[in-house]
Amino acid sequence: MRGILIFLASTLAVIIGSSALLYEGEGEVITIGASTGPYSDMVNFALKPALEEQGYVVEIVEYTDYIQPNNALHNGDLDANLYQNKSFMQDFNNENGTDFINLIQVPTAPMGLYSSEFDSIAEIENGSEVALPLDPVNSSRGFQTLMDAGLIEIAEDANMLAIEEEDILQNNKNLEFVYQDSGQLPRSVDQIGLSLVPGNFALASGMDLADALQLENMNENFRNQIVINAEDEETELSRSLIEAVESERFRQAIDNQFQGFDKPEGF
Repeated sequence: MRGILIFLASTLAVIIGSSALLYEGEGEVITIGASTGPYSDMVNFALKPALEEQGYVVEIVEYTDYIQPNNALHNGDLDANLYQNKSFMQDFNNENGTDFINLIQVPTAPMGLYSSEFDSIAEIENGSEVALPLDPVNSSRGFQTLMDAGLIEIAEDANMLAIEEEDILQNNKNLEFVYQDSGQLPRSVDQIGLSLVPGNFALASGMDLADALQLENMNENFRNQIVINAEDEETELSRSLIEAVESERFRQAIDNQFQGFDKPEGF
């Protein structure tokens, strides 16, 4: 009997020791959420390899909307997410009582003005309809892109993060604005003929950034970022994520696979 007990105890010790070694060998798991398309690709092909070089195991969760990735982060199902800009994050914090912070900005696909009817800005006909994102943050980006194209003029005292039609001083082509959910905007290129499409939705729909009549001159408030809960700001997790984005491995992946993306200053 004593021999059996010794054998069982030895076997249990081996199992526990092997499990500990296996866990240690796998490294700490980081779970990152991202919107389906270019930003889940960025996590997969740029961020994940850089984190794996640090010894982490990276799990990626993809989302098709802009609400669930933040809910999951707040609930602790994610360690970080990548899909939103600073303005969107701040609005979400204000409306939902969350406490998210911007950890570090990443290269971002710019919004573009696309058309199935016109080959240049000059060809746009008077009174044409143009589709814009429905939400205030992205519609502001759309108005700024139209301003950069010389199609409208915006009051100098306008809040550039929340532009409204009342802020438009001059509508040079008498454009008619149609507001749609961002996911609908790629289809509006054909349906309406003129559409302002956020870069992630354009790329996810197989569109080419180079085909835009006008690309956004991106405000830093609209550049996407890695977001975490504020309580994790001074953790090894946050330091590792910053190190990964600043790594040569990450930058090479951006240069090779994400051409045309607007880059943060100094990137």
